Amino acid sequence: MKPYRGDIGSVGWSVLSCRLSWRPLYAMAIAVLLLLATGANPTQARASAPAASTAHVYLLRGVLNIFSFGLDDIAAQLRAQGIPVTVANFASWSSLADDAATGYKSGRIKTIVLVGHSSGATALPDMVAKLDQLGAPVKLAIGLDSVFRTKLSGRVGRYINFYIANGAGEPVATTGQFQGKLENINVQNVPGVGHMSIEKNKIMQRKVIAEIDAVVFGRSVPGFGAPKPREPGAASAVRPGTASTAAVRE
Repeated sequence: MKPYRGDIGSVGWSVLSCRLSWRPLYAMAIAVLLLLATGANPTQARASAPAASTAHVYLLRGVLNIFSFGLDDIAAQLRAQGIPVTVANFASWSSLADDAATGYKSGRIKTIVLVGHSSGATALPDMVAKLDQLGAPVKLAIGLDSVFRTKLSGRVGRYINFYIANGAGEPVATTGQFQGKLENINVQNVPGVGHMSIEKNKIMQRKVIAEIDAVVFGRSVPGFGAPKPREPGAASAVRPGTASTAAVRE
């Protein structure tokens, strides 16, 4: 005699259907918990994608294209965040400015960021000025140890010149036509930094990427060591269109 099973077919199907219907909700709950555990905000995560895709970072190498390979590492980390990048020799700065202006006017690019090392850093003021003339303002420019004295004109949201004062690096000056904020930051005390290694130095790479993330995603920038104590009577703030000089200790 077979044991009694009742209407097991209909009951089993009901249970199975119930389990299947809960699976999408269960998966969604797990995803939300993972986001919360990592400190990510789902709304911010969705909003960061278009912000990244409409930015463009131009990285200019120095002489002969045989140095400045640390810029490739920076580019790879930016691409991993979804930020479009172009890495080129400094001699291409004028044609790159044309390309950036075309993208800006079409709406494809909304945030223009420039980074240059050595001769690439020397070319940045010229690229900033040309983009301003073309109606495509630069949001952020970062120079890494320019070896020639340069002057800024035109509009730029923020220009950061990292230079090695006890080496070949030079501070950047401004002209009367400059609009924006300039910061000359001496990084000679950063461990392992030198003219040929500044763009490869992990501390400097993290700083450059953090500054770019701040303008692209609106993130805060971590501290970069203790600034040199101010002289008595020195100004406590930098106004737009002015310059400041600081030292960094790590």
